[in-house]
Amino acid sequence: MATSFSSVIHISFLDTKTTRTRFSIATPTLKSHRKLFTTCSKSTPDLPFSETTPPNNNIKNSSLSDQLAPLANTTLSTLPEVQPKVLSKPNPTWVNPTKAKRPMLSHQRQKRSSVFYNPQTRQFQRFAQKLNNCDVSSEAEFMACLEEIPSSLTRENALLVLNSLKPWQKTHKFLNWIKNQNLLPMETKFYNVTMKSLRFGRQFGLVEELAHQMIDDGVELDNITYSTIINCAKKCNLFDKAEYWFERMYKTGLMPDEVTFSAILDVYAGLGKVEEVIKLFERGRANGWKPNPITFSVLGKMFGVAGDYDGIRYVLQEMKSLGVQPDIVLYNTLLEAMGKVGKPGFARSLFEEMIDSGIAPNAQTLTAVIKIYGKARWSKDALELWQQMKENGWPMDFILYNTLMNMCADVGLVEEAETLFRDMKQSGQCKPDSWSYTAMLRIYGSEGDVDKSMKLFEEMTKFGIELNVMGCTCLIQCLGKAMEIDALVRVFDIYVEKGVKPDDRLCGCLLSVVSLSQGSKDQEKVLACLQRANPKLVAFIQLIADEQTSFETVKEEFKGIMSNAVVEVRRPFCNCLIDICRNKDLLERAHDLLYLGALYGLYPTLYHKSQHQWCLDVRTLSVGAALTALEEWMTTLTKLVKRGEALPDIFLAQTGTGAHKFAQGLNISFGSHLRKLDAPFRQSEDKVGSFIATKDDIVSWVQSNSPSASIPT
Repeated sequence: MATSFSSVIHISFLDTKTTRTRFSIATPTLKSHRKLFTTCSKSTPDLPFSETTPPNNNIKNSSLSDQLAPLANTTLSTLPEVQPKVLSKPNPTWVNPTKAKRPMLSHQRQKRSSVFYNPQTRQFQRFAQKLNNCDVSSEAEFMACLEEIPSSLTRENALLVLNSLKPWQKTHKFLNWIKNQNLLPMETKFYNVTMKSLRFGRQFGLVEELAHQMIDDGVELDNITYSTIINCAKKCNLFDKAEYWFERMYKTGLMPDEVTFSAILDVYAGLGKVEEVIKLFERGRANGWKPNPITFSVLGKMFGVAGDYDGIRYVLQEMKSLGVQPDIVLYNTLLEAMGKVGKPGFARSLFEEMIDSGIAPNAQTLTAVIKIYGKARWSKDALELWQQMKENGWPMDFILYNTLMNMCADVGLVEEAETLFRDMKQSGQCKPDSWSYTAMLRIYGSEGDVDKSMKLFEEMTKFGIELNVMGCTCLIQCLGKAMEIDALVRVFDIYVEKGVKPDDRLCGCLLSVVSLSQGSKDQEKVLACLQRANPKLVAFIQLIADEQTSFETVKEEFKGIMSNAVVEVRRPFCNCLIDICRNKDLLERAHDLLYLGALYGLYPTLYHKSQHQWCLDVRTLSVGAALTALEEWMTTLTKLVKRGEALPDIFLAQTGTGAHKFAQGLNISFGSHLRKLDAPFRQSEDKVGSFIATKDDIVSWVQSNSPSASIPT
């Protein structure tokens, strides 16, 4: 039987005149939401709350937190006056041994009925098997089978059949048949078994329909009923429905058991209601509830999604204080949470703790750790872990191999990636897939290794490996840098014929090749590929190449092109378009595009100003865009000097060392253009990739007026 309150409970708002005792639970290491207040009072209601009693409108419209607060007040007999820290175990509280402490939640589920030998059991098992063999889509066939049901259907035999039927459609049909035939009095357990089957099929609508039937027919909803409803709503991502049925459970005076309690914590966590989760968790803990690893997994995942490192520490310390031994699922959840909050060192310690406790990691564990190391650029730790995997025979799957190879691509570990790829080929279980080949294409593409890239491409085609747009982009980038235009066109044609739809990144790659091939006979071949991928981009190139096109027209079309592109490619698009203009000697148009790029926020870090230093930062610009920005800067400085405005002591131009993919060779080209302009900048001895000039140098250069004809206005 379900556990219910042993005395009358009235849920209402507390009178502000009632004498109250308030205690707070807070810790300086947690965020503000970790500070909790619970109000306690003693009241004796005149009438019990029931489904037939009209609830107060204020109660109906109040939040769950407000409704639960008085509930906790009536169920917790005594409370410590002060608990200064959440991270420490609450101080013991004296309880009157002659007065039983009312629980906040039931610690026992509905008891299973005793099983007795029934000579008809085998007969009904065969009948259930026959129903399972029926075509689920044929209503007539199922009803015909029901006509062959053995005589003397009892409660136990009906439950046996309900528990045996699969899929959920047959369980639901059999319950309705029993109900319509009026063969047995309907009871809670019939509905519970059917709801569990429907929950497995994620059929919340039918589950809720059965729940309303129970209410209308006066059938009791017990702990298992509510737990099934809430869990089904959670599985279907209907968190508002789960919350509704949990509130209804409390309003009817039924105590949630630990399964239901854990489920609603997961629901609130999914809704992002951190305050509600912590309040419910603390109230359960204060009542002696010992959470299981599943509950801590819910808390860990919630704090991980919120990026709350202090919250994760809170979970770990609560586990330690309760002596809860984490299982593999909990460790995986906490490790993934650590990855989201960016704590690789703490994640490594947690992983080592798991190994020391004797729990062997699974593929999900290792993937989480590898991703953390890759994000933190801890290549040494990642490769050491890989060696540890091979020595201990830990599981390796596609995701883990691909994660490792992508990490190698991020940090340029070519040999290590090749070894991983070779291991995958030799493995009997983890043969390379499309993403494995894409990772290798990415590595070879960044290295400019055309031969190995094309060998991989031919291998993919030979073995029928699925081609994807990322692999196409990496390969075309590699071929474009090497100016292997015929091979590039062939690869593009094959990818498109295989159904690969070019995205903005691939279009940006083709646009970059167009800027590099300017003036060559192969440019039209690349433009033809770009025309198939993005016709509007090709039309814009033709638009800006026409000197008769007005600035307002260019501005309007530029805005449309950038608005339709993903954020990551907008600046590369603008860089390449500026390069194309400079290659065509359209310097004024190049300056227009740089202005528009700055106007629409594509170059937020281009200029820096402080009291003593002005800086031009072109590290994320292409060569053509950087030279255009330099010319624009020198023109501005010339105007400021002529107007006699205040200037800083130092002027700095930063090009970087060429490590950025858009800045290769930029330092040399930038220095060469400075000499062409006869600008007074010299290579910095302290900062690699930086050019410095003093205020006196700039003023003297402007006054000499020698480069004025060289700088476009």
